[in-house]
Amino acid sequence: MAETVGAALVRATAELAATSETARLDAELLMAHALGVGRDALLLGRLGDATPEGFGPLLARRKAHEPVAYILGERDFWTITLAVGPGVLIPRPDSETLIEAAVAHFGAAGPARILDLGVGSGALLLAALSQWPAASGIGTDRSETAAAIARGNADRLGLADRAEIRLGDWATGIDERFDLVLCNPPYVESGAQLAPDVVGHEPASALFAGPEGLDDYRRLAPEIGRLLAPGGLAAVEIGADQADAVIALFADHGLAGSVRRDLAGRDRAIVIRG
Repeated sequence: MAETVGAALVRATAELAATSETARLDAELLMAHALGVGRDALLLGRLGDATPEGFGPLLARRKAHEPVAYILGERDFWTITLAVGPGVLIPRPDSETLIEAAVAHFGAAGPARILDLGVGSGALLLAALSQWPAASGIGTDRSETAAAIARGNADRLGLADRAEIRLGDWATGIDERFDLVLCNPPYVESGAQLAPDVVGHEPASALFAGPEGLDDYRRLAPEIGRLLAPGGLAAVEIGADQADAVIALFADHGLAGSVRRDLAGRDRAIVIRG
């Protein structure tokens, strides 16, 4: 007798316990993907079905520490769903703190022009553009892979006419001022011990930033002032223990930063007002 979906989920949860802190959720997402349905539909009406053949290979990939987002090929962020894959950082819910800061600052009116430095998958730029339909913006990235993924996401979300994705090293070659500047730079110190899912799969160039994790903030600090329009906002993601150091780096360039915390109460972004 074929194993039911419900039984397979129980088994898979046990098998993933050593790999993931969210074993049951991972199993459900992989099963829903194998069935070609949403997770809600899986839980509400498919638990008695026979387990699809495609579930086993997906489970094996997760047991080998491949991130769920890469296996599924997508990740939800803010109000949008983004395609993701090897070569691009997986968007985290913590990064939504930057969008929350922008919403608190601009309200419904929103910014007219947005700059996303290190655009990656396009998460921050495209989330902001989806939030404010009258806005347009630029996203830069040194990685051709990331730029291609960001362009693809802009196309899929119907935002390509408002999102210009450029290959570039931070703000090099950009001489415009923006109402909203967003950035999630690398901020992990070299040699830090990260989960196998992260260090074994996500791009090191998007994670590590020197012995203190501050190398890219040192490059960004002299740039933010010239990029930010009067009345605008810059929101830059930080590691949970980096607030004082990053605020000091910005202060050296005449910028007064304040801390915004994520939903878990951890320092997550430095906010600078133009």
